[in-house]
Amino acid sequence: MKLTIISSLFFLSSVLIGQIPVGGSVSNVQIEGELKKWHKVTLVFDGPETSEDHTYNPFLHYRLDVTFKQGSDRYVVPGYYAADGNAGQTSSSSGNKWKVHFAPNKIGTWDYEVSFRKGSNVIAADHTSVGVSGGYMDDLSGTLEIARSDKKGRDFRAKGRLVNVNKGYLQFAETGEYFLKAGADAPENLLAYADFDGDFASDGHKDDLVKKWEAHVKDWKAGDPTWKDGKGKGLIGAINYLASKGMNAFSFLPMNIAGDDRNVFPYISYDNYERMDVSKLDQWEIIFEHADRLGMFLHFKTSEDENQGLLDGGDLGTQRKLYYRELIARFGHHLALNWNIGEENGVWTKNHKTPWQSTTQRLACAQYFYDNDPYHHLVVIHNGQEFYDLLGPESKYTGLSLQTNREDFSNVHPFVIKWKKLAEENNKSWAIAVDEPGDHKYSLVPDRINPAHDNARQNALWGALMAGAWGIEWYFGYEYEHSDLSCEDWRTRENMWKQSKYALNFFTENEIPYWEMESADGLTSNDDYVFIKGEDIIIIYMKIGTKEKTIIDKVDGDYTLSWFNPRSGSFSDKAVALTANDKLQIPLPPTDSKKDWVALIRKSN
Repeated sequence: MKLTIISSLFFLSSVLIGQIPVGGSVSNVQIEGELKKWHKVTLVFDGPETSEDHTYNPFLHYRLDVTFKQGSDRYVVPGYYAADGNAGQTSSSSGNKWKVHFAPNKIGTWDYEVSFRKGSNVIAADHTSVGVSGGYMDDLSGTLEIARSDKKGRDFRAKGRLVNVNKGYLQFAETGEYFLKAGADAPENLLAYADFDGDFASDGHKDDLVKKWEAHVKDWKAGDPTWKDGKGKGLIGAINYLASKGMNAFSFLPMNIAGDDRNVFPYISYDNYERMDVSKLDQWEIIFEHADRLGMFLHFKTSEDENQGLLDGGDLGTQRKLYYRELIARFGHHLALNWNIGEENGVWTKNHKTPWQSTTQRLACAQYFYDNDPYHHLVVIHNGQEFYDLLGPESKYTGLSLQTNREDFSNVHPFVIKWKKLAEENNKSWAIAVDEPGDHKYSLVPDRINPAHDNARQNALWGALMAGAWGIEWYFGYEYEHSDLSCEDWRTRENMWKQSKYALNFFTENEIPYWEMESADGLTSNDDYVFIKGEDIIIIYMKIGTKEKTIIDKVDGDYTLSWFNPRSGSFSDKAVALTANDKLQIPLPPTDSKKDWVALIRKSN
């Protein structure tokens, strides 16, 4: 057995399979990772010696795919060029290593078969038998013996892959647990981090926005990963902090060339869209692996308003296919993520240096992920142009990423209801999340400006969840320090992390089958948010300023009422017994009746 060290974490590796002659060449395969269900299992191959800047582009002109089979399960997983195989630590840009990451969904024996092809732009083909044999590992086959995972707690490997189960919510494949998210939508340039490799910090493109995340270095813990003798502590610490506050999601742009920040891209330079920076992408993976272990959902926002047409003029051409394929190959094994085709996508503003994407282009992008992501992760798109053109039967979108535009967040709730209704009417089981609530200027301001965050809590957080959204991510605006581009300290919004956790706890710790519930606003006599499961469970969010008792019409029977305080995250001491005879009269909350309260009403027996 061989012990392999990756990113300061130890994994058991299988026996090295040595020098198998394939296609007239010699190839080795090494299996890295814990050979367990839901874990990242990596096949490392000896392939052609090349480099990031080689004349024969290894990212375009070689294509590695591995097909994994067990019974009726079949996954065709794309691979990638990995330089020396440890580039995140060595910064190497050359070598002969090629990798494939696989996250098996079953224990037992998996068979695998390798396809390694070469030819002009073979990565852009729609099938694996393109070009000619690349020799080396082409046609190699083998088996993997996969055991059960031993992980527990928040670690996603204990829960399984997060899948859309056609109820508008996501569910973990291993445990059956449903998932509600809350976390950070800002800063969008989270990966503009000085500790990553590359020349982005000194290339003259908005270098002043490059981050150090110094405020969170103290949140890094002994045993956490780093790279290159201690780099990465600031961003690793930031993710530790967010997880410690009970948050379970964060978003980021993997490519913002021509956008607001211009420091984040997977390429070796700002103006080259056909060659990947292998070491930088390995370092991203260190961040994402750590996030997995903390139970943090990864929201990949693949483009933004200003660069939606940067690659191939918005078409699904060679450059865009390369970009998407590299994301899938390097990061698609993660168990909880979504691919967002575009933040503020479609016709949106006049401040454009690249074309807007058309309906045809928007549909083609989702189709690519459907055809090439072996795990069929959630595919969403952000509104700039609204989503009417994506409601047809040809659309492969499985969710929506909503943005609103009011300072008081008042259109979050009706916006979620509108799109859930339209989706259902068009036979779309879209999982809908509110990923940028509020207006572009203020949105979620720092605690020092508004420590209570009443509008954000009432209209955005509870407004989204009580409408049937599967989560919310907080956007920071541009008006104050630690903005959507400048934030390097998530403590600036700590009060809202607490309130968001209270909301998640309410739904997940009180046996509430929210995935079976629906909005029923208008059921009460007041302007409340109402969420119901028939007559059995009725949740009423009473907004700030409620002065009169609430009445529910057309219900009968005995009920129990429990009062939940969304500002403190606690229930009042005593449940209240109620009886309905066509009408159910809800008393005022026990204290602070003019504040917001949640009434959890269950039918007896």
